[in-house]
Amino acid sequence: MGSRDYSLLGADGARAVETGLAAAQWYHTDVPRKDMKALMKRSDAPAIRDTVILFGCMGLFAAIGIALWPSWWSAPFWLAYGVLYGSAMDSRWHECSHGTAFKTRWMNDVLYEIASFMMMRNSATWRWSHARHHSETYIVGRDPEIAVMRPPDLLRLVLNIFGIVDAWKALGRMLYNAVIGVHPEEKTFVPESEWAKVVKVARVSTLIYAVTIAVAIWMGSILPLMLVGLPRLYGAWHHIMTGLLQHGGLADNVVDHRLNSRTVYMNPISRFIYWNMNYHVEHHMFPMVPYHALPQLHEAIKHDLPAANRSIADAMSEMLPALLRQLKYEDFFIKRELPATAKPYREDFHAGLPAAAE
Repeated sequence: MGSRDYSLLGADGARAVETGLAAAQWYHTDVPRKDMKALMKRSDAPAIRDTVILFGCMGLFAAIGIALWPSWWSAPFWLAYGVLYGSAMDSRWHECSHGTAFKTRWMNDVLYEIASFMMMRNSATWRWSHARHHSETYIVGRDPEIAVMRPPDLLRLVLNIFGIVDAWKALGRMLYNAVIGVHPEEKTFVPESEWAKVVKVARVSTLIYAVTIAVAIWMGSILPLMLVGLPRLYGAWHHIMTGLLQHGGLADNVVDHRLNSRTVYMNPISRFIYWNMNYHVEHHMFPMVPYHALPQLHEAIKHDLPAANRSIADAMSEMLPALLRQLKYEDFFIKRELPATAKPYREDFHAGLPAAAE
């Protein structure tokens, strides 16, 4: 494919539309209707339980951190608070954007707004951005949420372990939306009826951050910012790690989630923080299945999927060498091998994948 243009207003995006890639039919594993209906059943109970645990732990860690401030003994508690703020809220934002975390709609909406603010994402913009990510996953020039571009910008990836690049860009976009309005790229996927809401959300977020900064200045302490804002930086590492594993090093411009997404078995703590999004092929194939049912979905369809990575370390050992190789060979990617029990899809289309993938 050669040099990629990731701009939503660029040549690759236009080409994807012209060739039909942007509106292609994606592969889905066959699941009996009765089984799928059971998997898609929504419930408030799991999400209420997890949300109480999440905010309870955040409150406890923050209280201990404040009590021990400014001693270095407070650091472990701030680090724990930061991961729940700057990483667990990423998965809460994600699941609630699908409206599947809770059965009750207003509960989804409330947690979605809180998590969006904590992750420095405009709730009106990102709801539509994520819808595009699902309909055109890793289609160059169409997907606005491609985390690892080719060739990969390794400095950006390292800086984002501390949230630096993403937070800086989010701050710039927040101020742009608050003062100027909806960005031209956002207009390609956000309906015009939502543009006023984009501006309103940006202005409310700007006001909250301005008040937090003013309080910090008045107190002569960064403590208020340790509670609001800074955790988006010092707690970002977990959501960056898991986010890179979703698609990093895999194929782009394909219409089979088994080829461009990765399922990874994870430890219980990471699964709580990540809200089971480690079952990422399954989630992309059936995005309306709630997070708490993804392990069952995995068991039902794993015969049709590439083998899951055994752990975070195993997935990293697969992905990182691929990213390094992409620095020199932009078209290289990890070719996911389907098991003998899997059903092939669009062999006529995917047979044209670059030889560098072999």
